[in-house]
Amino acid sequence: MNLKIVIIGGGSSYTPEIIEGIIRRHHSFPVTEIVLVDIEEGKEKLQIVGELSKRMILKSGKPIQLTWTLDRKKALVGADFVSTQIRVGGLQAREKDERIPLSHGFIGQETNGAGGIFKAFRTIPVMMELAADIHDLCPEAWMINFTNPAGMITEALLKHSDHKKVIGVCNIPFNMRHSTAEILNVSPDDVEIEFIGMNHFVFGRKVTVNGQDRTEEVLEKLKKGLDYSPANIVNLGWSSTFIDSTKLLPNPYHQYYFQTKDVLTKDIKAFEENGTRAEKVQELEKSLFDLYKNPELQDKPKELEERGGAFYSDVACSLMDSIYNDRKDIQTVNTFNNGAITDLPTDAVVEVNSIITKNGPEPISVGPLPPVVKGVIYEMKAFEELVIKAGISGNYNDAYTAMIMNPLVRDEKGSKILLDELLEAHKEHLPQF
Repeated sequence: MNLKIVIIGGGSSYTPEIIEGIIRRHHSFPVTEIVLVDIEEGKEKLQIVGELSKRMILKSGKPIQLTWTLDRKKALVGADFVSTQIRVGGLQAREKDERIPLSHGFIGQETNGAGGIFKAFRTIPVMMELAADIHDLCPEAWMINFTNPAGMITEALLKHSDHKKVIGVCNIPFNMRHSTAEILNVSPDDVEIEFIGMNHFVFGRKVTVNGQDRTEEVLEKLKKGLDYSPANIVNLGWSSTFIDSTKLLPNPYHQYYFQTKDVLTKDIKAFEENGTRAEKVQELEKSLFDLYKNPELQDKPKELEERGGAFYSDVACSLMDSIYNDRKDIQTVNTFNNGAITDLPTDAVVEVNSIITKNGPEPISVGPLPPVVKGVIYEMKAFEELVIKAGISGNYNDAYTAMIMNPLVRDEKGSKILLDELLEAHKEHLPQF
């Protein structure tokens, strides 16, 4: 029996992660074919990653055929799963997303604020085209989307594309669960966090270990400096007052919204002294690909963990394994709400724990939003809908409303300055505008 996975954005430095994840699960998820796909600009990286992936598979002894190509449509034929990890415009575009807002005194970040809006604007049309190809060429395939901003991209596809077998994944809930396990000195497999909210704006409401409620203990540890931030976010810590008042586990991205002044001060200082995170990632990418070129390398190098999305293979591969085997286990994914959060529309995409079946995720009911964060989650979901609308319409006024309604911008004149400058900077990748 054939089991084919296509990885869109196959030349990404993250690809060895997913190859490792597939190899480790081959006993239960017997993949027979992997095709790495990229675009002309990524041809060299695709070749390097393809060669490393082949060496990894050869060392494992698993009977997996691996190829790489620039022909996306040919690759998609017969696919069972399509994993997406693209960055439209590359790291150079990310650098603009960070530099331009920071130069005007606003947060510059790749998935939040003005930068996150423009990443969505560049990415939505490309992902819509990809979804159309999947629907035409492998309509039964599950699309596992790791492309950021994952929640918005997943909602855009589920609502506006013909392909409905789409699930969004993010490594933030994974990081939070594993870091929580570390501070409790227990196995991550025994930890469950009840997540409520949306991608990059999700809260942990309850922590259990083997069914025992350990929430209070974790919150106390959090006040003392628990750090579950990925490599791309410097943890500033949380005050006792914030934790005692909300009684929720914030995720690392909440710093941008609840510690905006401190984050902006830190980021502007770093920007002026050392450049943006995007520039550091470009240096890291260069060193990673230098490692990947080594014909003796047969494993994912530990240095990959310095990337902000490290460990996502455990998320993406576990999800594919569970769908394939109809495991009915619980994983945290981005999917239609379907009543899980009673305060939000059925067709809003949320990030919640779900039962993973062969027919996809079944979100677990968590009831109403905690009153303390109900308003901000309403606001963020409404903002996301504005971004999706503008990303599809290409209408200037739609884009402006998305910009001014973003909590990290919300400035009448500043919104127009940012919008105009970013539209000009990214015009090559914004055909809808």
